[in-house]
Amino acid sequence: MSHNIYIYLAVMAGVTYLIRVLPITLIRKQIQNQFLKSFLYYVPYVTLAVMTFPAIMDATQSPAAGALALIIGMLAAWFGASLFQVSVSCCVIVFLLELFLCH
Repeated sequence: MSHNIYIYLAVMAGVTYLIRVLPITLIRKQIQNQFLKSFLYYVPYVTLAVMTFPAIMDATQSPAAGALALIIGMLAAWFGASLFQVSVSCCVIVFLLELFLCH
């Protein structure tokens, strides 16, 4: 059983290495395809959203408080609030909802 872990680690290391090295070695010239360029442009934002959204919903005692804070934060950002203002408004919403509704 303990020998299998080295095989698993080697496979994971190889896959991780190939994912990072293959694009560098295979794509030598500038990407001209507009679809591929737009896809690669949005990959970091989608990755951040996929990692952040579950944390927002699970970080509170009530998923409803997290959902409402998410909506309020999105609206505040949409209307031009700074990152600090958005985070403070989300924290205040969660604090007030959990203070008055969860107890």
